[in-house]
Amino acid sequence: MTEFYAPLLVGSDRRPGELLRTQSVTVRNLGNAVRAWRIVYVSSDSRGELIPASGTVISANSVTDSEPKPIVVYSPSFHGLGGECAPSQQLVTGAEPLDHIQAALDRGWTVTVPDGENLGITDLGPHTFLAARAAGHVVLDLARATHALPELPTPDTGSAPIVLWGYADGGRAAVSAAELHREYAPELDLRGIAAGAVVTDPGALVLFHHRGPWSALALAGLIGLSRAYHHLPLRHVLTEDGLRVVRHAETLSAAVLLEQYRQPLEHWCERPDPWNDPIWRYVLTRESRSGAQAPAVPVHLYHGSNDLVVPIESGNSLFTEYQQRGVQVSWCEYDANHFRTAIDSAPEVAEELAGFLGRSHLGPTQQPSP
Repeated sequence: MTEFYAPLLVGSDRRPGELLRTQSVTVRNLGNAVRAWRIVYVSSDSRGELIPASGTVISANSVTDSEPKPIVVYSPSFHGLGGECAPSQQLVTGAEPLDHIQAALDRGWTVTVPDGENLGITDLGPHTFLAARAAGHVVLDLARATHALPELPTPDTGSAPIVLWGYADGGRAAVSAAELHREYAPELDLRGIAAGAVVTDPGALVLFHHRGPWSALALAGLIGLSRAYHHLPLRHVLTEDGLRVVRHAETLSAAVLLEQYRQPLEHWCERPDPWNDPIWRYVLTRESRSGAQAPAVPVHLYHGSNDLVVPIESGNSLFTEYQQRGVQVSWCEYDANHFRTAIDSAPEVAEELAGFLGRSHLGPTQQPSP
């Protein structure tokens, strides 16, 4: 495993979506009914610099394996900033929840799961948690890489239909990819997206959690965004003790991070409201907020009414924003908490995605106004 995730330089002659490494693997708890590959591919970061990224491609075996299948890029929720918590590693060990993946495989679709920028590949971390642009790039480039995987059938058109699905920070990645699709990967036949518990405004999320039981998410956001925008002096808000804590926290899984760091974010900072620092305000409001562009494909948003991790107001605000921009958007609310909603919603969301895949590719005249 260590060798597969070893870092590598990506030269300027490479193209986003190009395959760099592939390895056949067994996904625990899915049995022999699927084939799966761990892959490393070319993507780009928040500044457009080429980077290696890792992910997993899972295809259900069937008698029609000679025919190309629709592709679902599924982005799970926040796994952590480092360590062996990448989805591609968790899928092999059996630690990754499979509700969403199984719901897509049951329909005969190919499922791809990105690890996210700097998660998986060693020595590149920490993971750029809450960085919208990088997350969108990684998602779209995984779809490109899946088309290039030689073990999968290639459609005559050159691009199988694609839908995106994500939950929590994964929902944020799906939304970002949809917003960037026209400028970054217009050749992809994207038909629609489903995103649950979307983190629309990272600044609001940090403010909501900075003193509560989920305060480590605020610390993780500071770490992730400062890594994504490392050309900006974002860590200047930290104390010396805070800098030491960050060096440790950026190697941890989400579970360990949440257990070990329950102090308010201000405990590690020079000021009580680091999110109001001018440079941080720029990153939080200009560079990281969802809804800046209008997706050209249908969007299904959903949220739990009792969500204490990502407040429902976050999803509601994005729904309203998209409505005002003329996006074809639907909304579903579940009487459940953050974790229950993720499980209960899977069958209905898969049905929504099937509806998107049944539609023809959207042409330029069908795009919403920006």
